[in-house]
Amino acid sequence: MVGISRCLALQIVALIAGAHGANILGLFTSLSPSHLVIQMSMARILAEQGHNMTVVTVLKPPSLHKNINHILVPMDEDALQAFSTLVGGISKTDNSNAIVSMFRSVRQISEAFSKIGDVMKHQLVTDLYEHPDNKFDLLMVGYFMNSYQLALAHKLKVPVVVAVSNPPSFLGYMLGNPWEVSYVPALNMNIESGQSPGFGQRGLNLLGSLANRLFMFVIELKNTKIYRDIYADDPTLPSYHDLHKNISLIFFASHGISEGPIRPNVPAVIEVGGIQVKEQPDALPQNLEKFLSEAPQGAILLSLGSNLKKDHLKADTVQKMFNVLSKLQQKVIWKWDDLEHVPGKSANILYSKWVPQDDVLAHPNITLFITHAGKGGLTEAQYHGKPMLALPVFGDQPPNADVMVRQGFGVKQSLLTLEEDSFLQGIREVLESPKYATAVKSFSNLYRDRPTSARETLIYWVEYVMRHHGAAHIQSPVVHMSYIEANNLDVYAVILGTIVALCFITKLVFGLLFKKLGQSSKKAKVNQERKLKKKQR
Repeated sequence: MVGISRCLALQIVALIAGAHGANILGLFTSLSPSHLVIQMSMARILAEQGHNMTVVTVLKPPSLHKNINHILVPMDEDALQAFSTLVGGISKTDNSNAIVSMFRSVRQISEAFSKIGDVMKHQLVTDLYEHPDNKFDLLMVGYFMNSYQLALAHKLKVPVVVAVSNPPSFLGYMLGNPWEVSYVPALNMNIESGQSPGFGQRGLNLLGSLANRLFMFVIELKNTKIYRDIYADDPTLPSYHDLHKNISLIFFASHGISEGPIRPNVPAVIEVGGIQVKEQPDALPQNLEKFLSEAPQGAILLSLGSNLKKDHLKADTVQKMFNVLSKLQQKVIWKWDDLEHVPGKSANILYSKWVPQDDVLAHPNITLFITHAGKGGLTEAQYHGKPMLALPVFGDQPPNADVMVRQGFGVKQSLLTLEEDSFLQGIREVLESPKYATAVKSFSNLYRDRPTSARETLIYWVEYVMRHHGAAHIQSPVVHMSYIEANNLDVYAVILGTIVALCFITKLVFGLLFKKLGQSSKKAKVNQERKLKKKQR
């Protein structure tokens, strides 16, 4: 079976060499379907632009553009189960403090994502650079704590761009982005427009920034070992810690002008927040379209993301949610992964294993989005101007929900301690108070107001990198500097040393001078005393 898949992959890749457009390889091996949605959106846009897209994934995409050549690398079931177990374990604990939650699960996170190393050794991937007929012009890597994938660009001898489902604070340091911890939040630091953060905020943010760096340092220790295991210290490859020096630019799923924070970015930071949002939504499946069009009181979309499964939720919590939702006048689309075992049956609830979330949120009858506060879902709701009730679970979801509440787009509740009365009260608060819909619709106008759309930005910069053969001229010099050089520590050391040396020499010279003067004075005094004695005689 593997042999057949290998031959098919080689035939696919060989065919693209003669087609129109550039040959672009997308390496999207994340175990998180939500990240894959953003990355596949980029691949779809480039394919629609006329480029020959070949995409490698370990998960089957929920939808696949007809012009994308797809290579599915089979993933070990134990690895997939390990990730599911990780999500399940995290979801059963209080993760309101993102830093504490992060370090509590660092070992499991590292182990789960280390499985991607097996993908890089798979023959479907190695054939991409070992087969002489394969020709690529660019590699796009979907990044999430797995830098060793960047080695594929060195093997293919092509420029590499990276796609990240986070803002520049997460990975900007790889591009030499300034580390402005006094006002760029690493934690959930609230900075109002026109104000500056207080001492306490800046102190906590500094600690949070250091904690993030320490967390990534621990992850990268494991990744360094994986890199050596995959490539066995291949002399043609750079060291693990030099892999990022080949990155031309990074696409971040953010839009700092509207979302904040306002911060300095180097030219290689390209923000394409909302890239997964279609300019014109696709037609909904017939059952969803009929269900939503027949909702005179409006409709609610409930989705807790693609990582959280039925088995990760407490049965009691699910029952409480059903009891509330089934009694509403509004219709409810509930994303549910096991249609054979649904929470209950109600005429106003439609369960769906897969939901085209962006297209559903674009529907005018959707009046509320109940979400886990993942970055992708929040972006889509903000783009379409839909108020939210957030039930964050782990990772960046709690701070995302806090920011959403501060902006006035909705309310936040705890999934772990959810009760029927509070859940119903939260739903009614958002539905019945127009301030939430007004605030998020106002933000939608701001979010959409750009000189070029996210789609146009992506296309321009991908083609720019290929036109200029990697565009090394937009790289910050910091990328190729050591920590000592980048922070001028050697210059400061020389200046300090020079000052110390000058002080020492000055002290020595004046010491000798005063000593000489002292000796001269003493000698003059002795001579004067001798003269006096002679006169007295």
